[in-house]
Amino acid sequence: MQEQLRIHRQILYDFALHYLEPLTGNFARLAYLASLKDPSTNIYAHDRLSAAYGQEPVGEALARCHEELFERLLEMPLAQQEEDLRRFVATLPEGVREGVRSCQERAESWIPGETPDYLKELFRSNLTALLELLREHNPKARSDK
Repeated sequence: MQEQLRIHRQILYDFALHYLEPLTGNFARLAYLASLKDPSTNIYAHDRLSAAYGQEPVGEALARCHEELFERLLEMPLAQQEEDLRRFVATLPEGVREGVRSCQERAESWIPGETPDYLKELFRSNLTALLELLREHNPKARSDK
């Protein structure tokens, strides 16, 4: 058991240091973590970490990391979430308008699988409001009418 905990901690340390820390903000980290999950199997995979630690321990550690990051994001004040989302959308290569649309489309994948329904609803509600604020404050993000 001690060895499993040590490996789990090492996986999280390596992952945070080399892959999460370079990203700017929690939405960028959340999107990245969600991209590591295979939607058909709900298994997280990371080739480099799996080569060092094995697929199963890495998958378990990444699933737990996704849950923790998701909860931390929801604990942030809404104004901080707005600023974080604004920074994330600004980094997307497709531009602000398509970035906002992309966030809407990918939002469900950002929710970890074992999340309680009330947290899912809170996240969806917050994200809908934040994306609307981005649209209102950035003419490039508004749809052509």
